[in-house]
Amino acid sequence: MIAIMYFILGGLIMNGEKQIFDFSSPETSGEWRIINDVVMGGVSKSSMKLGTNGTATFSGILSADNNGGFASVRTYVENVDVEGFKGVIIRTKGDGKMYNLRFRTDENYDGVSYQAKFKSEKEEWTENKIPFKDFVPTFRGRTVPNKPELNLKILSKLEFL
Repeated sequence: MIAIMYFILGGLIMNGEKQIFDFSSPETSGEWRIINDVVMGGVSKSSMKLGTNGTATFSGILSADNNGGFASVRTYVENVDVEGFKGVIIRTKGDGKMYNLRFRTDENYDGVSYQAKFKSEKEEWTENKIPFKDFVPTFRGRTVPNKPELNLKILSKLEFL
């Protein structure tokens, strides 16, 4: 299966917007790292490339071989003050499939993350407004009960899956 998604992380919702990643240059786009199912023996492949129009393209080939089936891209969230904001806006043009947006609040590679789902529209730009209250604690895709809400003061990573 080939999945292609173009995305712009547009900003945070408040009275106005604050862009947290600008994909117009390598200096302002963040340092994104590919993390695929190869970390557990899978064979999925993905990449992320900056476009010339302020977008980034995340694309890949998913495979369920060897108990795999995920592809993701992750970056650190540094010096982003989200206090007082209500959510995040992500502008996407994709393949019509569901994706996950995750925040992590610690430095662990494989711990609890806070996840919200959004749907891309096939070959059509869509603006997804996701309130922070909609992010639920998960571990490897499963909801984790009895965890606190997403703590905006200690965001450390942002991930697309």
